[in-house]
Parts: sequence; structure tokens; C-alpha cells
Amino acid sequence: MKKIKSVSGFTLLELLVVIVIIGLLAAYVGPKYFSQLGKSEVTVAKAQIGAFEKALDTYRIDVGRFPTTEEGLSALVTKPAEAAKWNGPYLKKEVPLDPWGRAYLYKAPGIKGDFEIVSTSKDGQPGGVGEDADISN
Repeated sequence: MKKIKSVSGFTLLELLVVIVIIGLLAAYVGPKYFSQLGKSEVTVAKAQIGAFEKALDTYRIDVGRFPTTEEGLSALVTKPAEAAKWNGPYLKKEVPLDPWGRAYLYKAPGIKGDFEIVSTSKDGQPGGVGEDADISN
């Protein structure tokens, strides 16, 4: 008498059902994840701009003025020629790029105050709305 060996495994239909369920979960979770990612980049940019503001205030106390537009934010790390009372560096590391890999724009005097620091955000273009809106102090 021969014993019949049973073959165990999944049928094609069972595999398709599992793949459909995984696809539905990915379609639901994916957009929520990527929207949070965009919000976190904006939060990082705002935090970096806040750190620049504090460093610029310390610079102004020491030097007596804010860096010029030409000197830029690099004046927080390296001494400008015209800053006799410079007592920096005012940042621990080099001036970081914004979360999208571009340099922050610095202008003194700014439109709304003594200086303006701007990140052109995700699209890299001035202006914009939503996640593409500029982030500034």
C-alpha cells in the first residue's frame, strides 16, 4: 500500500487576495506618510531659521550691526573684514542648507525688519502655496 503525500502550499487565489490587501493598505498609508514628511521638512526649516535669528542677535550685540547682504549668513561662521569686534563663530558648524538642499537666502535690511532669511521650500521658486510656500522669519 502506497501512501499519498499531500502537497501543502498556497493557491494562486489566496496569493492574489493577500497582494490585493497589501496594495490597499499601501494606498491608504502611503499618502498619509508622505504628507507628514512634508510637514516635518517645514518644521526643520522653521527651527533652523530660528537658530539663525538667535545667532544673528548675538552677532549684532558683538559687532554692533547685522551682517550685510553681501556678507550673508557665512558671517556667523567666518569673520568678515569689516567686523572688528567679531567674537564668533556664532554657529557650531557651517551654515546648513535648507531641508530641500538649497542655501537659505539672507537679505539685510529685510522687507519686514532688520534682516530676512528665506527658504524657497520644496519647489525652489519664490512664492508658492501649501508645501511650496516660502518659509521666512
